[in-house]
Amino acid sequence: MSVLPSGAQWVVRAGEYSGTVVSVGGGLRGLSWGGREVVIGYAEDQPARAGMGQHLMPWPNRVTDGKYTFQGVEQQLYLTEPPRSNAIHGLTRWANWERVDDGTDESFVELAHRLHGQPGYPHQLDLTLTYQLDPTTGLAITARATNIGASDAPYGFGSHPYLTVGRQIDECVLEFTAESWLEVTPDKLSPVGLAPVAGSQYDFQQAHKLGDLDIDNAFTGLPSTWEVRLTDPETGNTARLTSDTKWMQLYTAGALNRAGLAVEPMTCPPDAFISGDDLVVLKPGDDHTTSFTISV
Repeated sequence: MSVLPSGAQWVVRAGEYSGTVVSVGGGLRGLSWGGREVVIGYAEDQPARAGMGQHLMPWPNRVTDGKYTFQGVEQQLYLTEPPRSNAIHGLTRWANWERVDDGTDESFVELAHRLHGQPGYPHQLDLTLTYQLDPTTGLAITARATNIGASDAPYGFGSHPYLTVGRQIDECVLEFTAESWLEVTPDKLSPVGLAPVAGSQYDFQQAHKLGDLDIDNAFTGLPSTWEVRLTDPETGNTARLTSDTKWMQLYTAGALNRAGLAVEPMTCPPDAFISGDDLVVLKPGDDHTTSFTISV
């Protein structure tokens, strides 16, 4: 019996919304409203590419050279972004997750994965993801991590959906508010420092077209709750992501021919394992929860 590259498939429905959750990575394979895509999806007989709908635990974004020191101990992660010699997007994107709810609510799915210690990350975490569709407010995704090990564990969460309104993003209007953007090096995309958004090429507090602007940067500051909105000015179609995280990465998806905009809620910035910036430290028995919502 063959197994699909994206694993088991679970459909969630509510009102005009329909989505598909998969066991590989616990990812979101697709989400639509009224028959149109809200996030870029992929076929069930394909693996996710370019991070589509994947969740990034126990760190989002990159750890430069995969090297960091935590509580005085040097660690070396596997380099999962070989061209840049980085460790990228955590350890659970390709792991198998199990469904743990009873399956009686067609608008709800809960998944679980136990992350065991490995080279570079010798910690034990129990991880859960819940998907809750509401016909009015859209798809709420909640991630929880519990330290079930005997030592403190560094932790961060991120997710990697690509919002779409059915056309290339060059013609779309973007709107979001932030105080600062994170400058990175051109070769390894390692953090350099924060710069003000106001007056920069990344200032979208007043909504306007993206044009050919390239973005692959993290943003922070100002909003207590993030809201990033993408709009097709011709049809009025929108896709929106709101989040309780302190950071948001935006990526204009050159890898996908700019068909969508990656809007990536993150609890910490790139290289947080190195810098310690906004890094969560889970003591034994501690847990951490964060949520975000995708809607039209």
